[in-house]
Amino acid sequence: MDRQTLAAYDNDAAAFAKDWHEQPAPVDLHVIVRRFFIASGLTADIGCGSGPEVAWLSASGFPAKGFDASNGLLTEARRRYPQFEFTLAELPSLSGIAANSFVNVLCETVIMHLGVAQIAPAVRRMFEIVKPGGIFYLSWRVTEGEDQRDKHARLYAAFGPSLVRSELAGAATLLDEEVVSASSGKRIHRIVVRKEL
Repeated sequence: MDRQTLAAYDNDAAAFAKDWHEQPAPVDLHVIVRRFFIASGLTADIGCGSGPEVAWLSASGFPAKGFDASNGLLTEARRRYPQFEFTLAELPSLSGIAANSFVNVLCETVIMHLGVAQIAPAVRRMFEIVKPGGIFYLSWRVTEGEDQRDKHARLYAAFGPSLVRSELAGAATLLDEEVVSASSGKRIHRIVVRKEL
């Protein structure tokens, strides 16, 4: 994970959590999850932040665990949702998570915070933790041209979808689209795949 991005989340975790919880609900994401995820299947939210999607997933029939690289954001998640499990895990390694552990894996707008050289290994590792027959949802904010940093110094890496597609070439593609996010209003790319049995 990019160190400046991680420091931004750790230093201002409460402010980020407040902002995310005040954003409109990501109804477009919820529609996709209901369409493709396997009901009752243990679900990982990689880059769970302050935990709202873990809570929504669990309430919607996809029992979820949250993983994040930011101790600050995990503190916010545990405070807001003490009934759920939140664990420290950093991309691309996701140390401590066994292969084939989850029926569904969600990673919503996280990988653009990695350096470009880390994106392919991160995609491979997340796909590795999906059980055979399971579903992997991955999205990222689209940045054109060169890498950028926002006012918080968070990294937004510039890369094309082919970098992700090449790591998922052996999977069945269920969705591959570029859209404007209903919650953030930013352009994002989404891919949903099924791991072959």
